[in-house]
Amino acid sequence: MHTPRSLSSLTTGSYLNRRSFFLSSVAASGAMLLSSRMSFGADTLGPDPKVLKTTREKAINFLKTTQSEDGSWTSKTQPGITAMVCFGLECGGTKADDSTLQKGLKHLLGYLQKDGGIYHPETNHKNYETSLTVLALAGANADGKLSGTIKEAEKFLRLLQWDETEGVDKSHPAFGGAGYGKSQRPDLSNTTFLLDALKAAGVKSNDPAMQNALVFVSRCQNLESEFNTTEFAAKVNDGGFYYTSAAGGNSQAGKNPDGGLRSYASMTYAGLKSMLYAGLTKDDKRVKAALEWLRKFYSIDQNPGLEQQGLYYYYHTMAKTLSTLEVDLFEDAKGEKHDWRKEITEALAKRQKENGSWVNLADRWMEGDPNLATAYGLMALKFCDPK
Repeated sequence: MHTPRSLSSLTTGSYLNRRSFFLSSVAASGAMLLSSRMSFGADTLGPDPKVLKTTREKAINFLKTTQSEDGSWTSKTQPGITAMVCFGLECGGTKADDSTLQKGLKHLLGYLQKDGGIYHPETNHKNYETSLTVLALAGANADGKLSGTIKEAEKFLRLLQWDETEGVDKSHPAFGGAGYGKSQRPDLSNTTFLLDALKAAGVKSNDPAMQNALVFVSRCQNLESEFNTTEFAAKVNDGGFYYTSAAGGNSQAGKNPDGGLRSYASMTYAGLKSMLYAGLTKDDKRVKAALEWLRKFYSIDQNPGLEQQGLYYYYHTMAKTLSTLEVDLFEDAKGEKHDWRKEITEALAKRQKENGSWVNLADRWMEGDPNLATAYGLMALKFCDPK
């Protein structure tokens, strides 16, 4: 398997200041070497079905042993984790009438607020908790009984999005994004969850909320263009994405000495997926630039730019983005074609513990919690069925 450049090569000034290393490939017609759907047999692409089935079942069985009596996982005051686990169970194929799932959903609905949001009343994570709960409710709504609750939550999420109601216009770096309440600024991760929730609620790509989010997402890309004229746009200019351009800017991968915000893979997949949700096509310069970055740093072994940090979030976001692109084989910058469904499944199967869980020893963003990491694993495997 191709191993990407080391983290040090991602963070050296000589690399990050080569502002236009990808521009010729972006400008060239057909530069993206993405494999379109191909005429293989039904079992040619993707993982061994038995390995996929076993890996999913072990993860589901683990989560069914760790639920608290009140229906929550990990913490009764952090419904975001319970929502993530419920959604992970659904992604793994757990039916809506499953007793464990029903117990979890009942716990989540206990946080339904008068404003339509679904969150702990003392939380700073209203967008995060509500967005994830919408995903969980939508996954169990085949009979339509939860549609009203989902619609009210959608209305609430729209109110949280940074726009004129927060006193910012389209020129403001925060416009269109969503974030944690305590930080008083939006970020790309929260905005991605917002868009996931809106899409699950049936919101179309041309909806104003989607288009406003696209404004913010475009400003979190290291790509100078008419869509991004922030102070950070030209400093790295490699086509990747970082955490936020708002409130002075931030990248979890750090800054260059000149203040450039370093790109990293999990946010680049998240940014690309968000752009696709908002209706951009593979011909858009922003999409092309993101794909060039991902081709250059394709990896199953690490989250390029952050190594092992956020690895399970990375697996999920990678799988969902490549599925949204409808790519069966992803060709990296060296010309190697990757059966990403097979590679992700095998990587997760290899890392899975005997009890069925996953745990990230690089415990950042709570991935040291086996419930959360296992939910991410199931969310990634949802997109790994053989083709």
